[in-house]
Amino acid sequence: MNSKSSSNKWVNYVLLLATLISVFTTVGIIVILVTDSIHFFAEVSIIDFLTGLKWNPLIEPNKSYGVLPLVGGTMMITLGSALIAIPVGLGSAIYLTEYSSRRFRKIIKPIMEILAGVPTVVYGYFALTFITPKILKPIFPEIQTFNALSASIAVGIMILPMVISLSEDALNSVPDSIRQGAYAMGSTRFEVASRVMVPSALSGIISSFILAISRAIGETMIVAIAAGMRPQLTANFLKPVQTMTGYIVQVSLGDTPVGSLEYYTIFAVGLLLFLMTLALNIISHWILMKYREVYH
Repeated sequence: MNSKSSSNKWVNYVLLLATLISVFTTVGIIVILVTDSIHFFAEVSIIDFLTGLKWNPLIEPNKSYGVLPLVGGTMMITLGSALIAIPVGLGSAIYLTEYSSRRFRKIIKPIMEILAGVPTVVYGYFALTFITPKILKPIFPEIQTFNALSASIAVGIMILPMVISLSEDALNSVPDSIRQGAYAMGSTRFEVASRVMVPSALSGIISSFILAISRAIGETMIVAIAAGMRPQLTANFLKPVQTMTGYIVQVSLGDTPVGSLEYYTIFAVGLLLFLMTLALNIISHWILMKYREVYH
């Protein structure tokens, strides 16, 4: 008994240590972002940063620090990828849950896991060397080499396994008795899927959408390779754009002197990106808590 009690105590300590490491890592990231952003905002107005329409912090003489072009590029890629991943992902989850055979699920699951494990840099070069010239160029001859559309497609493919997996888990969490009750009332398979199963798992499905969108907002290598590095406010997906993460990569790989105002811009952009993803995660948690169905 004493040996077992001692073992349980050590397990508690190890798990507590793992939890504290996670907490301290998160706190450390926040502290670094905030402290280095303070140096930036000491010289640049927060209002100008958040409302400015031109982003040109690196090139003299007309430097400008309006982050809206980066935010606009990020939102374009996020919206485009969501329009691809959400309907395809939800449809795939419904098919796997309600229509497919067990054998088919055993085949398709490993394929989705492989898709989730592909490095994002591979997606970026796939968009640049295949999606744009082979698929989009014949349809849109005026499309540029770097563009928001190919990056959106690649990011949508990247987050697709997340949407499928989380939505499928939400659908599988609905008790089978609800499904069988709907069939007993004379419902068709499509009616059961669309009018019973999806509404019953709605909180988990919406949470999967928001988490996937958060992942798309924070994507780095795909947009850095495929979307380009031209910060501009545009609604044309055929043109190049620059995202917040793409700018951070550009400065991090360049010759920007450490401690300069240009160097501190990446922390200001990173802080804004962190707050955006944090807000989406909070919304996801709120939806999950508010609309979650508890089955006994």
